[in-house]
Amino acid sequence: MSSYPLHICSIHKWFVIMIATICLIISCGQEKKSGQPNVLIILADDQGWGDLSFHGNPDLLTPNIDRIASEGVSFTHFYVQPVCSPTRAEILTGRYHLRTGVRSTSAGGERIDLDETLISETFLNAGYATGYFGKWHSGSQRPYHPNSRGFEEFYGFTSGHWGHYFDPPLDYNGLEIRGEGYLPDDLTSRAIEFMTNQDRPFFLHLSYNTPHSPMQVPDRWWGQFADQQLLDVPENPNQQNHARAALAMVANIDWNVGRIFDALEQHQIDDQTIILYMTDNGPNGIRWNGGMKGRKGSTDEGGVRSPLFVRWKHHLSEGTVINHIAAAIDLAPTLLELCGINNKLSQIDGKSLVPLLQQTDANWPDRYLIQHWRDRTSVRTQQYRLDHENRLFDMVNDPGQKQDLALQQTGLKDSLMRLKNDWTDSVASELPDQDDRPFPIGYSFSSADNLPARDGIPHGNIQRSNRYPNDSYFTSWESTKDSITWEVEVLTSGTYEFYIHYTCSAGETGSEISLSLMDQSLEFTITEPHEPLLKGMDEDRVPRIESYVKDFKKMKVGNLVLEKGRDILKLKALRISGSYAMDINRITIRMIEGPER
Repeated sequence: MSSYPLHICSIHKWFVIMIATICLIISCGQEKKSGQPNVLIILADDQGWGDLSFHGNPDLLTPNIDRIASEGVSFTHFYVQPVCSPTRAEILTGRYHLRTGVRSTSAGGERIDLDETLISETFLNAGYATGYFGKWHSGSQRPYHPNSRGFEEFYGFTSGHWGHYFDPPLDYNGLEIRGEGYLPDDLTSRAIEFMTNQDRPFFLHLSYNTPHSPMQVPDRWWGQFADQQLLDVPENPNQQNHARAALAMVANIDWNVGRIFDALEQHQIDDQTIILYMTDNGPNGIRWNGGMKGRKGSTDEGGVRSPLFVRWKHHLSEGTVINHIAAAIDLAPTLLELCGINNKLSQIDGKSLVPLLQQTDANWPDRYLIQHWRDRTSVRTQQYRLDHENRLFDMVNDPGQKQDLALQQTGLKDSLMRLKNDWTDSVASELPDQDDRPFPIGYSFSSADNLPARDGIPHGNIQRSNRYPNDSYFTSWESTKDSITWEVEVLTSGTYEFYIHYTCSAGETGSEISLSLMDQSLEFTITEPHEPLLKGMDEDRVPRIESYVKDFKKMKVGNLVLEKGRDILKLKALRISGSYAMDINRITIRMIEGPER
C-alpha cells in the first residue's frame, strides 16, 4: 500500500490518466497525419514532351524519369500553356492563368493576384510541411513571394530565368545567399534534405531551372552529347549545340530524379509519396518532339503538350496509360482529392483526375481545353485542335497539323470558334487592359523588398542590359535628364532603409544621385568603384540571347520615414562626373521601424 495520503494518490492517478489520454490523442493525430501521402511535384523548365526516352526520343536515355511513368500512370495528352509563368499559375490555382492576373513573364505581369488561393496554402492549412525549391516566377516582393503564399520554406529565385547556374546568388526565405555548385544539383540536395527531415506529411514543389537558357551544363553531362549528331535538328552548329546542351541538361535532371528515388527509399517514405513529373511548355529550340508542330511560345500542339507522370506506389496501378486530354488546371483538385483534403479553391477551371488515375470512371465526359498566349488562342478537344487562326486539325490522324479541315467540317469549326469566343468573353475579359498593380513595400517588418531592374521603367537613354527583362540590369546612364522609376505601394507606415546594388568603374566615380519617394528624397554619391567582369560566357555551351551577369556592390543610401500609400520611386542623377553614372541591378528596401509589434 502506498504511504502517500489518499488525496495525493487520487491526484497522481488522475494526472497519469490525463497524460495517457493526451498522449493517445497526440498519437492518434500523428497516426492520422502519417496516413496522408506526401506530394512531390517535379517541374522542368523548357523541356519538351519529346525530351524523354519514354516518349521515344532516339537521342537520349532518361531511365529515372521514365520510371515514374512505368511504375505509375502516364498521360499521353496532357497540356500546359506556351510559356513559363502562365503554366505555373495554373498548377498553383487550378484556374486559367488570365483569371489569376498573369499576363506576361516579367515586369510584374507574372504575378498571381493576391485574392487567389494557392494549393500550397490549402496544404499548409491541412497540416502539411510546404516547400518550394527552384524557379518561382510568380512574383518577387512580399506578399507575392513564395513565403507569403503558403510555402514555409523557399530556396531558389523568383525571376523568370537566372543568368548563371554555378554557385549563383539565391533567395533562401527572403535572404540572399550563395548557392553551392550546379544549380539543379543544389536544388535537388536541398529538396532531399527537406523531404527527409519532416515529422509531418510534406507538399514539395521542385522547380528546376533547366533546360532553360543559358545553356550551361557540367562536362559530365555535356560529354555524353558533345559529338552526337542529333535527329530533327538542322546542321547549323549553334542549333546542334543548343539541342545537345538541352538534352545534356535533361540527362542531369534524370540523374537528380534518381537521387530523389534513392533518398525516398533510404528513408522509407517512397510508398507514402505521390510523385508528379511534368514540364512548363514546349521545347526551347528545334529538336525531336514526336513530329508535332510548334515549340515554346506556340499554342500549337508541340508548344503546349507536356509529359505528366504520376506515381503513388501501391495506390496507382503500374503502367497505366491515360489517353484522355488533361491539363495543368486539373492538378490542384486532383492532388487535394488524392490527399483527402477539402478543396477550398474557388471557381476552379480544372477537374479532378482521380477517377482516371484510379480507373473508376469508364464514362469520362468529353471536354475542351484552352491554350492562350499573346492574343493567340487555341482549342483542344479529344480529337481536334482549332488553332489561333481558326484552322482545324484532326490530331489523331494528323498530329503534325498539316491538313486544314476547316472547309470540310464547317459545323465543327463553327462550334469550336464559339467555344473560343465564349472563353475569351468569360475568361480573357477578366484581365484588365492595363496592369495597374504597384510593387509592394513593407508587407512584413524587417523583410527585404527588392525592386529589380526587370520591374523598373527606364527613361531617356537608359537601357536594360538586354531586351529580355528577367535578370537584366540598367546601363547607359549618361545624362542628368535620364531616370529610372518603379511604381510602388507602401503597405505599412514606418522607417525604411534603402540600398542600391551598383557597378561603376574606377574612373567614373563621383556621380551624385537622388532617390525620391513620397515627397522625400535621399541624395548620395558613388564614391567606391566596383568593376566586376561579366560572367556566363565561359560556361555557356552556345551564345545566349539573354543578358550576361555580374556581381553588384550593395551600398546603403539612407533612411526615409514613409506613410502608407502609392507613389513613384525615382532614381535621377543630379551630377554625372564621368561618362556615365553607374549600372544598377536593383534597389533593396527594408522596414526597420514600424507599428508596435
